[in-house]
Amino acid sequence: MIAFPDINPVIVAVGPLAISWYSLSYVTGILIGLNLSKRIVTKFSLNITHKNLEDFISWAIIGIIIGGRLGYVLLYDPVKFLTHPIDILKTYEGGMSFHGGITGIITAGYIFCKKYKLHFLKFTDILAIVAPIGLFLGRIANFINAELYGRITDVAWAVIFPNSDLRPRHPSQIYEALLEGLVLFIIILFSVFRYRTLSSSGKTSAIFLILYSIFRIIIENFREPDFQIGFILNYITMGQILSLPMLFLGCYLLIKR
Repeated sequence: MIAFPDINPVIVAVGPLAISWYSLSYVTGILIGLNLSKRIVTKFSLNITHKNLEDFISWAIIGIIIGGRLGYVLLYDPVKFLTHPIDILKTYEGGMSFHGGITGIITAGYIFCKKYKLHFLKFTDILAIVAPIGLFLGRIANFINAELYGRITDVAWAVIFPNSDLRPRHPSQIYEALLEGLVLFIIILFSVFRYRTLSSSGKTSAIFLILYSIFRIIIENFREPDFQIGFILNYITMGQILSLPMLFLGCYLLIKR
């Protein structure tokens, strides 16, 4: 087994104000993504300005937070939040859904593109390029927080997570960081620069949707299901079910392009 690193989830705290690794991952991901997206739109002349990208940051943050929270509330623990609706606002207690977050940012992007008369699929292509950066950093933060850990295992790299049942488990957060983050990022960049996928609006978005869905479905086999849901039909997880619409949408976009 590998010893769990003794890293405080809170980097620094001054009174009631605190900076956590999780919040830092969001900020860092947004800043790196903004810088890279500016370079991409300039290199490929996508008729999206640097100011458009800067203006969208606040839209993206709102879309991710609202979409991610509502996705978790409606899909993962609706009974609890229907019983105690005020708890919906307690985001500091955790509870965000990736699938809800991506729905939120896509919705925000659609409204933003309508408002500023931008090509929607070209815009989502840019989001698809930079999204794996945030996914990588976010999953590393999940590991530091000892949350969303994997199933019980006897592999040599198993980890005993604090606040769990203290049994060796898959570090599924690291699996996700590598596959959904690093590997997906490399494949998308390769397709953009080698095969010029940005020349066909929506193709890069399709690649992201397809590969993320496949990677997520695979990794769900190593990740512990959410305790309040467990397995569906004894084998399937909610994460796998929610990945299927993304997979179908990605296939549709790729065929249409």
